[in-house]
Amino acid sequence: MSRPITVPDRRRRLLILAICCLSLFIVGLDNTVVNIALPAIQKDLDAPASGLQWVIDAYTLVLASLLMLSGSVADRIGRKRVFMTGLVLFVLGSLLCSLAPGLGWLIGFRAVQAVGGSMMNPVAMSIITNTFTDPAERARAIGVWGGVIGISMALGPLIGGFLVDTAGWPSIFLINVPVGLLACLLTFRHVPESRAPRARRLDPVGQLLMVVLLGCGTAAIIEGPGHGWTSPGILALAALALGALVAFPLWELRVAEPLIDPRFFRSAPFTGATVTAVCAFAALGGFLFLNTLYLQDVRHYTPVVAGLWTLPMAGLTLLAAPLSGRIVAGRGPRLPLLVAGAAIAASGLLLTRLTADSSALLLLPAYALFGVGFGLVNAPITNSAVSGMPLSQAGVAAAVASTSRQVGQSLGVAVIGTVVTSAVASAGGFTPATHAGWWIVTGLGLTVLLLGLLTTTPWAAATAARVAARIDHPADGPRRDPAGRTR
Repeated sequence: MSRPITVPDRRRRLLILAICCLSLFIVGLDNTVVNIALPAIQKDLDAPASGLQWVIDAYTLVLASLLMLSGSVADRIGRKRVFMTGLVLFVLGSLLCSLAPGLGWLIGFRAVQAVGGSMMNPVAMSIITNTFTDPAERARAIGVWGGVIGISMALGPLIGGFLVDTAGWPSIFLINVPVGLLACLLTFRHVPESRAPRARRLDPVGQLLMVVLLGCGTAAIIEGPGHGWTSPGILALAALALGALVAFPLWELRVAEPLIDPRFFRSAPFTGATVTAVCAFAALGGFLFLNTLYLQDVRHYTPVVAGLWTLPMAGLTLLAAPLSGRIVAGRGPRLPLLVAGAAIAASGLLLTRLTADSSALLLLPAYALFGVGFGLVNAPITNSAVSGMPLSQAGVAAAVASTSRQVGQSLGVAVIGTVVTSAVASAGGFTPATHAGWWIVTGLGLTVLLLGLLTTTPWAAATAARVAARIDHPADGPRRDPAGRTR
């Protein structure tokens, strides 16, 4: 006989929220803090440009690949247990990164970090959802949680610049160790254990296909210029990625409880949120990657000064993120999406005029516009992803949006980094080569703008309602599991 669930008092609920936000802060910080350390890592470990791309993408790819799996496992065996395991792995990975003797070791330890991070991000959201049972209080808690995402990613370059300048690049990883251990201790003492009443089945084949798709696809993009696009290894990676891309939806249609339900994508708001997340975070990944190398390698600024140059982006992201949440709550996602897309596109367009000695009159407005766009885009992504979904599927839909963010950042670093590094010789230097990358950022912003127009219409809302009705009352006939049993 199971024990009755006791709801923690308000003080303990707020403490649990703070613990979860603390864990999210260090996971989110690691998405961007490493960018500012790339020139130092390149010099110390003699890393090529493709190696720097892997330092970023080893983390975001593994995180994206395992988010859905970690959430399902936590629902099954216990959220507190998985959350604490994730914290321990994240701390261990961070410590190992700080001690990495070479580039390959650093990339491998970044993957260990990401395995831990994947157990913290979605599981913390589940803990918050189960701790705050009052709908209004839960909405406020989730709003705080969403704000921490923007804060952590915006502060990454500033914190990273200070640490690299004062203590060297290993310090950006060492800072996670005491914070992670404190979060682990507080979790052990104050966070109650919880499980889903009925845990979703695991989908190991779907999980494997997702790993192959993301890993092989990104590897082909990053390593293509160095090995040759028609080399046997690159062609094999591309073929594996393409095969996984075709097989994944076919497999998910057969499974009783798929990793990602393909029916979700019949909802225009959900599909729009997924593509918007990929585009916005691809723009972020490219923006940070190019600006870090430009400010430190071309302008020869120290990491601290380079971080300070991004202050307009960080500050306006912090201001725009909560404003976006209020606008979405009061007027819906349309306005923030349109302004976000326009601001990101305008930022990219300004930076297509970048030169080695561009003045602050070009750089600061471009950074400010990007901060406004990125700050406004997060709240409508989550809102649109769960819009119209049944409550039983809202968590899964939000997890897909989180995965899309990580996929987007990985692709941004891989694609934009590869396009720019491939063009350096023909363009006559790094700065003119970045123009191709900034045109890609401009196109990504315009895509966000277009999706904001299309997915916030009455037609789009009707598609979401139809999907919700089909999921609650399937009309597509019985779905079968791999053994042929009907659901």
